[in-house]
Amino acid sequence: MKSPAEDFPRTEGRIHQLDDFSFMEFHDLDLFPAVQREGRHPSASRTEELNAPPPIWLANTRAAKSLQNGYRSSQSLRPDAVMGYDFHATSDSEMPLREMNHESKETPEEEEYMSGFKLWLLMLSLIFSIFLIALDMTIVATSIPAITNEFRGLGDQAWYSAIYLMTSGGFQSTWGKMYQYFPLKISFLSAMAIFEIGSLICGVAPSSESFIIGRTIAGIGAAGVSSGAYTICAYISDPQKRAAHTGILGAVFGIGSILGPLLGGVFSEQSTWRWCFYINLPIGVLPIVSTVFFLSIPKAAKPREAPLKEKMLQLDPLGTGILMGAIITYLMAVHYGGQIDPWNSARVIGLLVASVVLFILFAFIERWQDERAMIIPRLFVKRDIGVSLFYTVFQGGALFAMVYYLPLYFQAIRGTDAVISAVHNLPFIIAAMASALGAGIFISNTGLATPVMVAGSAIATLGCGLCHLFDLNTGTGVWIGIQIVVGLGLGCAFQVPIMVGQVSVDVPDIPAVTAMILCFQTVGGAIWVSASQSIFINRMLIAVPHFVPGVDPTQVVSTGAGELREVFGADQIVGVLTAYLTGIRAAYMLSCAVVGMSLLIGVFLPWKRLDTDALKEAGGAAA
Repeated sequence: MKSPAEDFPRTEGRIHQLDDFSFMEFHDLDLFPAVQREGRHPSASRTEELNAPPPIWLANTRAAKSLQNGYRSSQSLRPDAVMGYDFHATSDSEMPLREMNHESKETPEEEEYMSGFKLWLLMLSLIFSIFLIALDMTIVATSIPAITNEFRGLGDQAWYSAIYLMTSGGFQSTWGKMYQYFPLKISFLSAMAIFEIGSLICGVAPSSESFIIGRTIAGIGAAGVSSGAYTICAYISDPQKRAAHTGILGAVFGIGSILGPLLGGVFSEQSTWRWCFYINLPIGVLPIVSTVFFLSIPKAAKPREAPLKEKMLQLDPLGTGILMGAIITYLMAVHYGGQIDPWNSARVIGLLVASVVLFILFAFIERWQDERAMIIPRLFVKRDIGVSLFYTVFQGGALFAMVYYLPLYFQAIRGTDAVISAVHNLPFIIAAMASALGAGIFISNTGLATPVMVAGSAIATLGCGLCHLFDLNTGTGVWIGIQIVVGLGLGCAFQVPIMVGQVSVDVPDIPAVTAMILCFQTVGGAIWVSASQSIFINRMLIAVPHFVPGVDPTQVVSTGAGELREVFGADQIVGVLTAYLTGIRAAYMLSCAVVGMSLLIGVFLPWKRLDTDALKEAGGAAA
């Protein structure tokens, strides 16, 4: 019998048996397949992939028809077959293709995209939702002194920011799969509800512990809101406008992240820090109402068909749980170390060992999960993507750490209120925004990403190092100039790893690689913000007896950053502030070392031009 390979275009993909009918996942490569005939065996290298097939989807009608007709001509179809460079059959049973999903037999109808009032109302809603979750990443930076004043102590300060970054990053992939396998509208509304509940808990929190719980819940919801907003944007936007709409959301995310400290300072000083979270409730109503009444679910947004068990496995609950466990044990270790227990205590060592073991176990789990994993192995091993992932852990971590510790210098050491502190941070904010915009335009037109990443890290390393010059009476010109250098370096390279990742993969993989980079970026923020807090506290505890021998170091730690001048007398305050400054400088030096690591990693990125056309297309595909 004639092989279909002789008559039909080469189609790469998979056929999955699902209850009483089959689904195909494939790409038309316009080549000719070598069909695995009966009596031959799949190559050993494909066996593991066959046993754990990845997600499925239908696309490319011409390829579907050629595959369908080809197998009709051979009069056989083997369930759970995998087609790549060869077609491999893994089942001995035969099944006619007449039960193939009818979508592969017909030319799909042209999608209808939203326009006019409904489109812009939904886009405005998505802009508000993205702004809120970005704002929450950094809004506590200038509010922390007020929060520590109320909760009486600095001990939990790192958790306020790190736990939100941890959950918002760690659940990115989980929510991305939710939008693929469950109804789009229900999934997005669920994410918004979780975020709003977390914000409400933060706003009414009577204690530090309840505030941390609220931040944890809000972070989980934020992960779903961000990925959902980009997904909805892709479905409602005409392809010709999709990249522009996605770019708007990306710009809003960056603006929200950078403006967070400014707005946090205004709320803390003019009203109460609790309004940093209350504000999410009324603004969040618009995305919820607009989604309920105006979002028409397009046909393309239909959830993928799969058994409930397979849908749950696609969420990678095991990998997500292990990653959360690894980060939490690390956060607990740096929280206890040197503050509550000695670093060589059994509890601290045990937590650090547990964290390392869990991170290693996470890597093995992700390799085993393959296409179901939140960190997809075949993407991770690509040089461009692997380097970008490790780069953003350090570069993004340094950015978040500086966002939190620059305001602390002005409020604790210089004695400014939250609003003035935020104003003093404007050189950093403006420089970061300008350099991020300039870098994006430069790369989009030239394709030169690696030089931007390396130069950005080099400038940021210099800027963070210069922060060591901050003292009790640093001149205005000095702290403005240093902040500009830091902002230019950290801002210009912050979004570049995403741009590199998106043009390094095929279009269907863009959402996955974007989620991976965002996960590494925010988890890196959680890791290095908490490390900065630990080194800040530990160095301050050592410095207090040296500069003010009569003061109990734990009293300084238990005093809110904004209350130092009220608690300590005139004969003690200079020594206390000097000890405090010693800790802050140590945090700056850690950021200097961390961003310096990103410089060393960045040079391993291939020195080549990116496809500028692909960069423009990736804006829409990223959703």
